[in-house]
Amino acid sequence: MQTNLADFIKDTPAGREADAILRSCVHCGFCTATCPTFQLLGDELDGPRGRIYLIKQMLEGQPVTETTQLHLDRCLSCRSCETTCPSGVRYHRLLEIGREVVEERVPRPLAVRALRFLLCEALPRRWIFKPAVAIGQLLRPLLPAVLAEKVPMAAGGAARPWPRSSGHRRRMIALAGCVQPILTPNTNAATARVLDRLGIELIEAPAANCCGALRYHLHAQAKALDDMRQVIDAWWPDVESGRVEGFVMTASGCGEHVREYGHLLKDDPLYADKAARIAAMTRDASEVLAAEQVPLAALLRQAGADSADSGLRVAFHSPCTLQHAQKIRGVVEALLTAAGYQLSPVADPHLCCGSAGTYSISQPVLAGQLRDNKLAAMGAASPAVMVTANIGCQTHLQSGSEMPVRHWIELIDERLSGGT
Repeated sequence: MQTNLADFIKDTPAGREADAILRSCVHCGFCTATCPTFQLLGDELDGPRGRIYLIKQMLEGQPVTETTQLHLDRCLSCRSCETTCPSGVRYHRLLEIGREVVEERVPRPLAVRALRFLLCEALPRRWIFKPAVAIGQLLRPLLPAVLAEKVPMAAGGAARPWPRSSGHRRRMIALAGCVQPILTPNTNAATARVLDRLGIELIEAPAANCCGALRYHLHAQAKALDDMRQVIDAWWPDVESGRVEGFVMTASGCGEHVREYGHLLKDDPLYADKAARIAAMTRDASEVLAAEQVPLAALLRQAGADSADSGLRVAFHSPCTLQHAQKIRGVVEALLTAAGYQLSPVADPHLCCGSAGTYSISQPVLAGQLRDNKLAAMGAASPAVMVTANIGCQTHLQSGSEMPVRHWIELIDERLSGGT
């Protein structure tokens, strides 16, 4: 793709990066075949190739309009297109650059600005989010259906206890995050119990809250970078002293973002090296368990999880941040199978469920359609339970399902505890 970037961005770091990404695109259109919004709307501008043209025109100095903003807003940032692209186009980075220019040039209506401000300020702060959720759940019967659906349910139920301090030689840190401790408190606790059986102590650093992903994708980059620095500050003493061997992510959305710390803070002289080291030490929970597959298999045999009649039928939704961004595919499925669960087939497993951070709030119609399509695909083989690997996907899917939607680590924990 030939480019002729405008002076306002041509000689900037963002401009040079965008120029390289644009030139790598060969217009093949393979990306449209796997784009969720293109499949729903059938509009070229609601697919990656069309959005790339919109961003190219914008960076070359052509007018930026509300139409440009609309089509970029509709993108889920699911990165399915990157998995499909034969040329390795880094679409998500180009989209971030384009969205930043749009935010500067196209003012949003007051109501939209107010909503985005509320999401940006409330969701990352547990002391605001927790009482807000409690009030919303209390008033749910009085709310119109369209609002009641947006009140998150506590999909994971109350947390069972963490294991007592074990004195294991191996230690890892889990990110508590911002919304997960409130909505699904059992997720990290279940992970701690599983790792404890494998001789790994899992702890949380209380000062490490939101990873920064929420604000970053709401285009509040400065605040997002502050969130990231706060997490690094909370973790760094344990890294510097060598007390921990790594960081365990139980929400794939957080994992994807933390693994980007090195890139996102590369120009910060105080944090660049720390960010790169923490990013390199970050692992999804599935990767940690997969690395312990031999002792895990022995524990599962002791628990009777490999018996012929032990299998519960399970449908697994792999979040986009797991399969497309982190490129972790088949690992959770293998762990569930090893634990004796029967995996139900799910059609179009590459497609997004519609959660996508705050997308389900900002684009409720499209998000609802994608959720219903995903639930239909997951429920086609009549599973007993649905599982996923990200808090956003879990609560979004649960909002449209009578069937429980859980984190997959809870099922491993139950098998090791002798449950079904």
